[in-house]
Amino acid sequence: MLNRAKLVLLGSMVAACAKTAQAPAAAAPVPVAAASEAPATGEAQIRLAPPDSDVVAMVSRLELDKYKATIKGLTAFGDRRQGTKRNRDAVDWIEAQLKNYGCANVERITYDYQPPPRRVADSTAQLRTRAAARNPTLGQGGSKMRGVRARTGVDTNRLHQTDSTLRELNSEPTTPGQRQEVYCTKVGSAHPNEMYIVGGHMDGHGWGEAANDDGSGTALVMELARIFSSPDIVTDRSIRFALWNNEETGLNGARAYVAQRQALQGIENPKGSGRYPEPKWLGMIQHDMMMFDHGMPNPDGTMRKEQRAEADVNIEFQMQSKMAAESMKLAFAFRDANERYATDYPAAVGPHMTNTDSGPFMDIIPAISLRENERGMHVGAGWDPQWHQVTDVYTTYIDADFRLGLNAAQTTLSGVAQLTGAVLKKP
Repeated sequence: MLNRAKLVLLGSMVAACAKTAQAPAAAAPVPVAAASEAPATGEAQIRLAPPDSDVVAMVSRLELDKYKATIKGLTAFGDRRQGTKRNRDAVDWIEAQLKNYGCANVERITYDYQPPPRRVADSTAQLRTRAAARNPTLGQGGSKMRGVRARTGVDTNRLHQTDSTLRELNSEPTTPGQRQEVYCTKVGSAHPNEMYIVGGHMDGHGWGEAANDDGSGTALVMELARIFSSPDIVTDRSIRFALWNNEETGLNGARAYVAQRQALQGIENPKGSGRYPEPKWLGMIQHDMMMFDHGMPNPDGTMRKEQRAEADVNIEFQMQSKMAAESMKLAFAFRDANERYATDYPAAVGPHMTNTDSGPFMDIIPAISLRENERGMHVGAGWDPQWHQVTDVYTTYIDADFRLGLNAAQTTLSGVAQLTGAVLKKP
């Protein structure tokens, strides 16, 4: 638990960050609000710095049709459940796409996944009875659930999938053993030994296509890799684009990355080469479920069909983490980037990041998660009826949904561009 002093510190920092949205101290400076003298009152006024023309040009390269096409490409492998051929085929496809984009140093992490022993599970009714007795409003990540809630869970009944082709594609069960995940790196020109990690998980389950969870986040990361890999974009610091596996089993792919790579940070190899296989981590930005913000369930449990007018991109940090203060600063830097570079949807910052691949990083470096809704308070209360269901397929979503994901991509691209000092080469 946070002590009183830390809570006071965090509160004061929220107020400061809301005005200035400064980046973490270790990062490249982010343009922030500037003070000007008001002639009528003599009081300082705060105004946002004008958008950087190079960043505007980079963000303009994000296209809705290309984002949708990348999601569509991922759904060709069904739900991409870990431990199956369809998952391995999707890893191969992602790797081929990254190489086609010209992303440098396309590599894989290999690890072994052995599921924990199964135990006799309590019934859903028993679990809910005990949870309600403890605290009926308690959500994950320290959140508090309010209002109407709908049922959540993983659909494990293959017969619920009425598309026979998709049902057959998803029919192979998972088996224990070796797993792999892909990453590639944009190498910084001035500080190749420092980097930001941009991630999303490529595995899913639930007998659908995992289009939103997490095809939407995987496609976002791949689109950023495509744009930053353009030869006319130069960054001072490095950027790693990671497509995690095994998120749905407990963040195992991200945990494997931390276990294998943390001790290698900032070590030049070979010595004197100027090459850093694992640059020092400056921050981690995760993307998990980017597209569906249709609001709270209706009293009868149904959902509205249209994206709600007040939809936004949620940027979360975890206030209970060891890096809470630094993560909050990073979150507000991204909120500021959204205000200046995103075209349609605003961003909101929340302190309850949970249940996603930024978790293994959050006590080590500043870590945030971008998503469609707060994971604990909203998704956990049933705000996304496609979550882990047979309906999480490409055709479920409308352009307004895809555009919410695109705005998250605009937010991250502009935020990372500023943090890494990205510029366009002059012709």
